[in-house]
Amino acid sequence: MRRLFDSPYLLLTLTALFWAGNMVLGRSIRADVPPIALAFWRWTLALMLMLPLALPHWRTQRQALRAGWKPIVLLGALGVGGYNTFAYLALQYTTAINATMLNSLIPVATILLARVLIGRHLHRLEAIGVLVSLLGVSVIVSHGQLGTLLGLKLNPGDFWMLVAVLDWGLYTVALHWRPKGVDPMLMLAAMTVVGILILGPLWAWEMSHGRFIVVSLPSVAGMLYTAIFPGFLGYIFYNRGVAMVGPNRGSLFLHLMPAFGTVLSMIFLGENPKGFHAAGIALILCGIWMTTRARATS
Repeated sequence: MRRLFDSPYLLLTLTALFWAGNMVLGRSIRADVPPIALAFWRWTLALMLMLPLALPHWRTQRQALRAGWKPIVLLGALGVGGYNTFAYLALQYTTAINATMLNSLIPVATILLARVLIGRHLHRLEAIGVLVSLLGVSVIVSHGQLGTLLGLKLNPGDFWMLVAVLDWGLYTVALHWRPKGVDPMLMLAAMTVVGILILGPLWAWEMSHGRFIVVSLPSVAGMLYTAIFPGFLGYIFYNRGVAMVGPNRGSLFLHLMPAFGTVLSMIFLGENPKGFHAAGIALILCGIWMTTRARATS
């Protein structure tokens, strides 16, 4: 386990795998679990997993946590209350192609925001790697057809996905201001509490409009998956990985999500792989290699 946490690129790769599954699952159970309800219970269940690991640090680190309450509130609002809620809203209305394509803009948004907010710049090889990886994403989501990209049209779901992209870019950059001297698990638990306090009233509003959870084995299993893997483990891994390699390189690993989404579709939906899948995945891996290579040689 220690070796896993010392490998940022493995942590970020696993995060992309967990979050790709989150997108597939969020789309598949959208009829039984409304978007805000899914976000609320995802984080409520995840908090139950965090507390036994976070509370032992409370006594010795609560002063540091209180001193850093402003970034904690910001990170909780963006990372817990915001991104997944916006993404689940998007998946109610938009197609998988549109959602995946727009989600792949997160590294670009993160790089631009990091440059504006904290003065981070890319080396030339890193910039080329970002473009190569983005090209790989485009090949996958367009099925290798330029006309598919040119024919994309925005709908309300696409708008929410763009909001999610901006939200996550801000979250990734805001990790730069996370309070020092606070255990990552305690910080994540505090962020989750902030997010739940935001989501609770929104969930009540959703129910007041007649949107309720349909309790079934798939819906319960889906909520448990989103809590354990994308929520609990995914955020631990992502926060750790970004802390080790920075927001620019860390966010680039989200380009792996369409690649993992393709594999998951093959396994669970019986879809047959095509040549453009292999080409896109190869470009994504090449782009990530170029950015990590740039870091090793800089």
